[in-house]
Amino acid sequence: MKTELTAQLLEWEQKAQKRQLRRAEASGASVMLDGKPMLNLASNNYLGLADDRRLIEAGCEAMRTYGAGAGASRLVVGNHPLYERAEAALKQWKRAEAALIFNSGYTANIGVLTALVGRDDLVFSDELNHASLIDGIRLSKAACFCYRHNDIDQLESLLKQSPPDKRKWIVTDAVFSMDGDLAPLPKLVELKRRYRAMLIVDEAHSGGVFGPNGEGLLHHFGLEKEEDVIAIGTFSKALGSFGAYVTGEPWLVDYLINSARSFIFTTALPPAVLAANEAAIHIVQSEPKRRERLHALSEQFRTKLKQLGFDTGGSETPIVPVIVGPNDQAVAMSELLQEAGLAAIAIRPPTVPEGTARIRFSITAAMTEEDIDMAVDRIAWAGRQIGLIS
Repeated sequence: MKTELTAQLLEWEQKAQKRQLRRAEASGASVMLDGKPMLNLASNNYLGLADDRRLIEAGCEAMRTYGAGAGASRLVVGNHPLYERAEAALKQWKRAEAALIFNSGYTANIGVLTALVGRDDLVFSDELNHASLIDGIRLSKAACFCYRHNDIDQLESLLKQSPPDKRKWIVTDAVFSMDGDLAPLPKLVELKRRYRAMLIVDEAHSGGVFGPNGEGLLHHFGLEKEEDVIAIGTFSKALGSFGAYVTGEPWLVDYLINSARSFIFTTALPPAVLAANEAAIHIVQSEPKRRERLHALSEQFRTKLKQLGFDTGGSETPIVPVIVGPNDQAVAMSELLQEAGLAAIAIRPPTVPEGTARIRFSITAAMTEEDIDMAVDRIAWAGRQIGLIS
């Protein structure tokens, strides 16, 4: 085994696909990466809440009151009182009848898909969906049909050809994490209605960022009351904490409690995490200027990059990719940017399709207009160094 695996590692290294862990200490808009201070353009802490004192204090108080760990799964004796408070806050925020917290976005997607989707069902999945959705679909053992990214016409063609007696699921990210573009949710809902399908939406990168009170993209489009739609969200990005959740009707939550293996067979989240989650939910609703600032800075950054001739794809969010192409060029550009004091990471296959390696920039509300201007100047310099722009 050692010989085979080391050979695979060498192959990844030769293709500029080998990854490595690096020490990172983030604070506000900055990060110490391998001991060097940089502007943090690689974080998903969109609203800057990860080091907000209110989340930290809530977590510390919860630890003093309830201890460091839950000590058991939720269905045994790990369902401590902060779960009830955090889920009640979720229901109020999302205007939902019921909510259920999972340990992570990955386990939420795996749990929902394997619990609800059966081997005789048909799944229609966007080709750029997150790995956790893809893995959940595979584990469900349902037949899966991938449609071209956001291609509504191809999706409808696939739905038309499917047997009418089969249960159908459309599965999509709300915001696509490597491209920063939006799912056409109103059109997906139309197809859901027309072909009597269910729709699963992963709001990981849209929660806290879109919607009147940061509820997500379904609320942004006014679709939160749509039937046969299951929304999954996370606390680990814009909300600055950890964990994930599903919101919906009581029957859905009750069914997941009794069937989602990634919920049942795991130790509950620590009390400190739940307390921070609850605090974040209240802040997201009461401080809309964070979202306004985030969108203004993202637009400033995206517009300036486009003016310089960079390909930013279809980004409409704080996630702004610069498409480079070859893996080695993306790695070289990332290294130049880090030399220039910008934490910006090369994203390569298999995370993105072959030939589309990129630098994935993420903007946060902790940044300033001056941070954005400085970053754009240094990105332009690095782009010229590798011949990406003139």
